[in-house]
Amino acid sequence: MFRFLHSSDLHLGKPFGGFDDDARGRLRAAREDVFGRLAQAARDGGAGVVLLAGDTFDQETPTPRILRHARNAMAQNADITWVLMPGNHDSLAATVLWSTLAQDRPDNLILATDPSPIALGAATVLPAPCTVRSPGRDLTETMDQPTPEGQIRVGLGHGGITDFAALGQAAPEGPRGVIAPDRAARAGLDYLGLGDWHGQIRIDARSWYSGTPEPDSFKHDVQGQALLVEIAAPGAAPRVAPVATGALHWHASLLSLTPGEDVPALIETMLPPRDRRHGTLLRLRAEGRLSVGERRALARALDASSPDFLSADVDLDGLTTLHSDADIEALDPTGGALRQAAQSLGAQAVDPDLSRGDREEARHALDLLHALAAEVAP
Repeated sequence: MFRFLHSSDLHLGKPFGGFDDDARGRLRAAREDVFGRLAQAARDGGAGVVLLAGDTFDQETPTPRILRHARNAMAQNADITWVLMPGNHDSLAATVLWSTLAQDRPDNLILATDPSPIALGAATVLPAPCTVRSPGRDLTETMDQPTPEGQIRVGLGHGGITDFAALGQAAPEGPRGVIAPDRAARAGLDYLGLGDWHGQIRIDARSWYSGTPEPDSFKHDVQGQALLVEIAAPGAAPRVAPVATGALHWHASLLSLTPGEDVPALIETMLPPRDRRHGTLLRLRAEGRLSVGERRALARALDASSPDFLSADVDLDGLTTLHSDADIEALDPTGGALRQAAQSLGAQAVDPDLSRGDREEARHALDLLHALAAEVAP
């Protein structure tokens, strides 16, 4: 029997430039600390091997500190054998990276920098390391090579398969995938562990993308997981179980609003529990229609909850505000210039003779007028 943990796409050193200093620091730290969580997930599952299917590093020239931290983290988990394979972000073209790791390699780290079979007890691992960022050919063809009789055959590859659409998935960004989706069957593999796609995908019973163990975007629904794989014997179907490994949460919500809703209560229902918010990055989009008062209640509720999160990105541009005559009158009860401006904008916002863009501009201007009036109100 061979039991192992399959992971990929750690992307150590990712800059996270779209976030503030505090969020960037915690995002980078969560990625660097993932070695310990992967090691513990392997131990908890009774596995002594972690296979990393590429893109351990985000760039071909990670800083010496990032390299040393990764090396030390693997060395400190000395009961785990780590198999590290180049991906497209940290391909073999990064000669300094891989030579540095080779010179300072702990005994429990195996560098899969060529397609040579790697013997791991009852199993042989057949790696297909990325030679350059975009090889342009199916490197997993080398997995057809023979292995000793009676050995469990495990392939390790990195890149996109040729028909993600057949799986109902959008293709990864970058060059079109070249890996044959039936590579496991063609090469007689008991399991094919793939990297590159940051979401977890089952290609078939023997072929999986592990996904990233620490998410880096709102793109994928599955959050921070690796795959615990057990193969009882050559030819046996692998038992594959997702295990949680992520430290931070990425939460995207779409609020579809209609007039008359209890906005603060709806916000609490849609947002993660309060005890999880400190480690959550939030992206919230709103659409639909609300009255002026309801929109103010929404803004107050979001302003009150946003500091709870590691990062909060709120977009209300898709929300239409309904302006009643009473709302417009309340802006300027004396009937002065402010009310006249509001009445003019309100008329333009519903004028069928104007273009949609002009109507939207008038509506946004009226929203702004109400917001400014609310700020200066006693």
